[in-house]
Amino acid sequence: MPPDQNSPVAALDCGTNSTRLLIISGDGETLSRLMRITRLGQGVDATQHLDETAIQRTVDVLADYRRQMDEFGVGRARLVATSAVRDAENGQQFLDAATEVIRAQAEVLSGSEEGRLSYAGATMGLAPSGGDDVVVDIGGGSTELVVDVDGLVAAVSLDIGCVRVTERYLTDDPPEPDQVGAATEGITEALRTAGERIPRLRSLREPRRLIGLAGTVSTLAMLELGMADYERDLVHHAELSAASVERWSSGLLRESVRERLSHPGLPEGRADVIAAGALILHLAMSELSFESCLVSESDILDGLVASIRS
Repeated sequence: MPPDQNSPVAALDCGTNSTRLLIISGDGETLSRLMRITRLGQGVDATQHLDETAIQRTVDVLADYRRQMDEFGVGRARLVATSAVRDAENGQQFLDAATEVIRAQAEVLSGSEEGRLSYAGATMGLAPSGGDDVVVDIGGGSTELVVDVDGLVAAVSLDIGCVRVTERYLTDDPPEPDQVGAATEGITEALRTAGERIPRLRSLREPRRLIGLAGTVSTLAMLELGMADYERDLVHHAELSAASVERWSSGLLRESVRERLSHPGLPEGRADVIAAGALILHLAMSELSFESCLVSESDILDGLVASIRS
């Protein structure tokens, strides 16, 4: 029997650093929005292989999510995996396990597909800016830059996520200055290729707007607001200035992981990678000449829900 079209739907995002769930009722009410740090992409940049322990802890979280989906009577679901699984030689092993536990076909998104879904979620409910909206989605393994070009959403995926940059460059705790310099060079080089692949990024229409997604951006908003506990309504559509992002980036890069944990609002599972994420956002804002970034807590999950219901 086909699922009731009015029953709740669920979207699941298995990223490099976190695994997330969104359940929406038939009338559009948010029933559950959860995030767990699972670090599925641990070591993938170096080995091109998903660690067995990382697969298991992610599947365990998915099993918890499936139980909640059953409690809410979810009829349809979409589960996607992104950068870590795209890059891993044994990605199918994870997809098979995820499909079995969720009872919905797990799929790997391309970087451009990920970007388009993120753009759809990020701009949902926002009044038009009058110019170009650019979405920057800083994940664990990749960063997507997305812009609407004459009615067509163009996305570029760059291999500069917060986990990848940390594992590739920032290996000391705290990072040595030469490591920060190498990370800065690598991130900047990647960002410059984005303008080559999407020329519109070099000539954005005013008044333009940058919309930032994912854990790095949300955490920076909490740090800037001095929030010890997450409150979605306060983080969603908060604004980060370029000066504050640069300040947090340089400060976090000078601190050890233990020192970073002294900041209210910084979760343990993100403390080792937040400096890399902040550096990516700082350099992206500089490269694209944005003075502020609008924080959006609506993201790829919301885009996935919309795709299920369309």
